[in-house]
Amino acid sequence: MAENVYKVIELIGSSTESWEKAAQAAVERAAQSLRDLRVAEVTAQDVVIENGKVEAYRTKVKVSFKYEGKD
Repeated sequence: MAENVYKVIELIGSSTESWEKAAQAAVERAAQSLRDLRVAEVTAQDVVIENGKVEAYRTKVKVSFKYEGKD
C-alpha cells in the first residue's frame, strides 16, 4: 500500500446567512484551485457586528488535501 501525505491549510469563509454557509463558501472556493480535498474541520466561529446587529457570520476551517510534491 502506498503512503500518502496530506497538507492542511486554514481558511476563513464568510456569509450573511449562517456559519454553515460560511464554511461551505470556504470549502467551495478552495475546491476551485485545490485538487483532492479530503476533510474540513471547523476550528472557530464568530460574527461581524455593525450598529448592534449581526452583519456576517465567519467560520474558520482547516482543510486537508493530498500533497503531490515533486520527487
